Amino acid sequence: MATLYETLGVHEHATDDEIKRAYRKAAMRCHPDRNVGREDTARAAFQEIKEAYGILSDPAQRQVYDAIFAEEMRRFEERRQQEAAEEAEREAAARAAAEEEYAQRVAVAMRFATQGYNRDVVFGVLLGQQCEPLAAGQIADSAIALHASRQAELAKDAEPAQEEPKEPEEQKEKEMEVEAESKDAAASPHGHHLGALWFQFLNGLKF
Repeated sequence: MATLYETLGVHEHATDDEIKRAYRKAAMRCHPDRNVGREDTARAAFQEIKEAYGILSDPAQRQVYDAIFAEEMRRFEERRQQEAAEEAEREAAARAAAEEEYAQRVAVAMRFATQGYNRDVVFGVLLGQQCEPLAAGQIADSAIALHASRQAELAKDAEPAQEEPKEPEEQKEKEMEVEAESKDAAASPHGHHLGALWFQFLNGLKF
């Protein structure tokens, strides 16, 4: 329901002159003679405008109306705040219940996935718990993927450690060291003696 100020189209702190000008403007706009074909509606609006102006143009009546209006606004604001607080509590309770339900369904899905059941079985179990198909599919997919990831990590940890292959440069240096040692051995006296024995052995073979 509109206030008297809203009926005239002015703010609640309007001056007497502002109220008078607003009344004249509204009265002309809503006069039945200016609303051909809508006389009944215009007449009712015109009457409301006259009553609003009659109260607001009288200082004593306006003061009483302002006091009543202020009290009603205070009560309205209190009711609005109380309703907002109650609505916030209901929303928080509903959100907590939804989160708890979701957590329970995830736990169920993970239990079945851990036991080795496939995605279709997990999905069917969730549907059996009155879970929405879209949510059931998402939870089932996530549970199966998480279980597979955990299994892969366990398998990786169980693999024996393998010796890392030597870098090409390190391998090349090792070969050069072996070659150098062979040359040193051949250049030593013992190396010449062994070489002569090996030559004699080859000469004694018959092909």
